[in-house]
Amino acid sequence: MRPLISRAELRALVRPTDVTERNIRNVLIDGIGVGIVTGVSVFLPVFLVRLGASSLLVGMITSLPALAGALFALPIGRFLERQSNIVVWYSGMRFWVLASYAVFGLLPFILPLTAVPWMIIIIWALVTIPSTFVNVAFTIVMGSVAGLQRRYALMSMRWSMLGLATAVTVALIGRVLDQIPFPLNYQVVFIGSVAGGLLSFFFSRAITLPERTPIATQRGDNSLLVALKQAPPAFMHYAWSAFVFRSGVAMAIPLLPLYYVRETGLNDSWIGLISMVGNGVLLVAYAVWSAAAPRLGNSGVLLASSLGMALYPFGVALTDSPWLLAVLAGLVTFCVAGNDLVNFDLVLSTIPAERQATYVGLFQTLQNLALFVMPLVATLFADVIGIVPMLLVAGVIRLLGVTLFALLRVGK
Repeated sequence: MRPLISRAELRALVRPTDVTERNIRNVLIDGIGVGIVTGVSVFLPVFLVRLGASSLLVGMITSLPALAGALFALPIGRFLERQSNIVVWYSGMRFWVLASYAVFGLLPFILPLTAVPWMIIIIWALVTIPSTFVNVAFTIVMGSVAGLQRRYALMSMRWSMLGLATAVTVALIGRVLDQIPFPLNYQVVFIGSVAGGLLSFFFSRAITLPERTPIATQRGDNSLLVALKQAPPAFMHYAWSAFVFRSGVAMAIPLLPLYYVRETGLNDSWIGLISMVGNGVLLVAYAVWSAAAPRLGNSGVLLASSLGMALYPFGVALTDSPWLLAVLAGLVTFCVAGNDLVNFDLVLSTIPAERQATYVGLFQTLQNLALFVMPLVATLFADVIGIVPMLLVAGVIRLLGVTLFALLRVGK
């Protein structure tokens, strides 16, 4: 198995000698900053639940950014195609998204606790547009830094380091939250996350890419129907099957914190430990999948990782043991790593290079439709028929997505 970072790559990180090496260093350190805030974000839905927020509000943490993505990803993609420097948009918008957590930490100082959940949702709604910019620009920027031959290797290193930063962060946070009275404990954690946001901003802004040639957009090109009609068949096979699979993934997102708190009664230390195990697995998972990709191919990685993710909700629904939940989190995160890598490569390899921003925007639109609708459906029905039955439904939809990947020969 290839080591996470070779000696030559480590030397390049410490003392980069050219633009490419500096870009790789900036990408990896940017990932560490994002990982710190990601570790904090694990506890945002838990914070809402402990404040007494409804299941609907918890679901909106996932649904609101997805709604913005569904509405604006394609127009933003068109907009970015007309920009010569996408890095500026990527780094600036990323900072505003990450800094929002620090704002959440300040809210209990100025508002009654009963009003905090709704204010969090309002602020979260405001940062959905910057979040959509980041999601579209990320694929383009990372693809430009990595190039065709280094996509798996670079993203493997970035996401591994991001996972390490997240694992360390959630482990520390889990301990801090149990030592300080509520809600000050969450406030300290959220306000402190601004350090990760600043680290991400300074190093992502330092990424240097060749100036792009802006593409003129024809009138009416922002139509979703026009983009779908013009999209390459290989891209559409992948996008539609991924839409079904991501619907099942999205359903489980708000159900898990609800399950941890309401069904199993886990404290913050256990929730932090489960997240730490999951993110700790990333230290080896990306390297394993990156090494296996040449032998398995994109199709093999996609099917194997997606099947593992599809079985996860069934496993969670069958146990309330904290240790088993931690083991399951590690196993599913291992599969998520392979899915991340192959999805990144499939998006870029199935679209014309000169129209990347548009088709990345189109892909984000379809995936965000699933991310908007399904968490709301999941939380609505969870209050009616229960959290466990909805976890099983999420697993069935994921299995349907895996079947479509196989039938449509995605990645072949």
